Amino acid sequence: MLKTSLTNQNLNKHQEDLLAFSLGMMSGEDGTELIEKYKEAIEKVTPFDMVMLEDTQFRMGIGVTEIKKTINKVINVFFKSLKSFQWESPKEGTFLYFLMLENRAFEFKLNKVKQILKSYKGTEELELRDLKKELLNHFIEFKQFESHYVKKENVLSPCIEKKRDDYRPLKVMWSLHDDIRKKINLLIGLLTSEKSTWQIINKEIGSYYFLVFGMIQKEELVLYPIASKTFSEDELNDMHIQSFEYGFPFIETPVKPDIEMKEKQRSFNYNKGLIQTENSEITVEQALLLFNHLPVDITFVDENDTVKFFSNPKNRLFPRSPAIIGRKVQNCHPPESVHVVEEIIKAFKNGDRDMAQFWLELNNRFILIQYFAVRNNENKYYGVLEVSQDVTEIKNLKGERRLLEWE
Repeated sequence: MLKTSLTNQNLNKHQEDLLAFSLGMMSGEDGTELIEKYKEAIEKVTPFDMVMLEDTQFRMGIGVTEIKKTINKVINVFFKSLKSFQWESPKEGTFLYFLMLENRAFEFKLNKVKQILKSYKGTEELELRDLKKELLNHFIEFKQFESHYVKKENVLSPCIEKKRDDYRPLKVMWSLHDDIRKKINLLIGLLTSEKSTWQIINKEIGSYYFLVFGMIQKEELVLYPIASKTFSEDELNDMHIQSFEYGFPFIETPVKPDIEMKEKQRSFNYNKGLIQTENSEITVEQALLLFNHLPVDITFVDENDTVKFFSNPKNRLFPRSPAIIGRKVQNCHPPESVHVVEEIIKAFKNGDRDMAQFWLELNNRFILIQYFAVRNNENKYYGVLEVSQDVTEIKNLKGERRLLEWE
C-alpha cells in the first residue's frame, strides 16, 4: 500500500530508489536483497537524501512512530556514504562547533561509565548496591545534556523551518529526544530503587546508550552537514548568541561574542512613538519593560497559529529564543503532545472555550500554566495568550497582611 503512493511524489530515479528501499525496510522485506537491489543509490546517498526520505514519508501520511521503527537500520545501511559526504567542518567558536564539542564531551563521560560497567562482576548484593550509587551520580549528571537537545529544538529547528521546505524530519528528532528523556528518568528510578535487578538495569542502560549514541550519529551525519550548507555565517552566529540562553553542557562556557543582542537591536523595527488608547499613553519601550517586569512568562500566538511575541523576564521559567518568532506553534511542541495544543486552539477558535490550564512541579517549584483565548470587543478571535507563573509562594499564603513589611 505504501508503494502505490510513490507516483504522487516528484522524485528523480535516485530518490525513488532510496525511497523504495526505505519503504521496503518498513514493510519487513529482506534487508540483504533490498541492499543489493538498490546498491547504486545507496552508495551515492547524501544527508539531503536522508531528509528527503523522511519528509516524503511524512507527506505520504506515514507517522513518527513508523519512521522511528526503521530509521536506525536505514542510517546504518547509509552510514558509509553519509560519512564520506564532503562538508566543511565548523570553524572553532561557532554554533555548530560548540554543539559538536558538547557531543565529544558527552561521549567521554559515556565511555567512562562503560568502563565502570565492564568492571562489575555481578556477584555480591553489596557490590550491586555500591554500583547503583556510583551509576546514579553519573546519570543524574547526564541529565545536564538536556540543554543540548533544547538548543536544537528552540534555536536550530525553528531556523531550519524558516529556510527549508523539508523540515518535517525534525519531528522525528524531537520524538527521539523525548525517548532519551524518558529513558534516563526510568534509569534514575531503577538506580534509586532497592528492588531493581542488575539484569534490568543493564538492559535499560544499553537502550539508553543506543539512543544517545544514535542521536549523535544523526546529528553529525545528517543535521549538522545540512545546517552548514543552509545557513550563512551571520545566521549561525546569531544562533550561537541565542544559545547562551540555554548553556553549554559538559564544556567550558565560551566567551560571548562582541556583537551582543543589545547592539543588534539597533537594526530592529523599533517604533519610539506612543501607544495611545483610552487607557494608555506609553512608548513601545515602556510597554516592553512592562511586559518584562510582570511576574509571569508571556507568549502570544496569533490567529494563524504563529508565535508573535514572548516576554523576557529576569527569571524566565521556560527558555525562549528569538528564533521561535514566526514559528508555527505546532512545531514548538513534541509530536506526541501536539494534539493537546491543537485541541486547545480549536476550542478557542470555535468559541467553545476561553481558558485552559495545567499545573506541575518543576525543580521543587509549583508552576501554573494558563492559556487564554484573545478576542476583541466583537468576539473575533485574535490568538492565544500563554501565561506561566511560579505560584509556590502564592499557594502557601495564609491569613492576611494589610501593612507594609519589607522582606
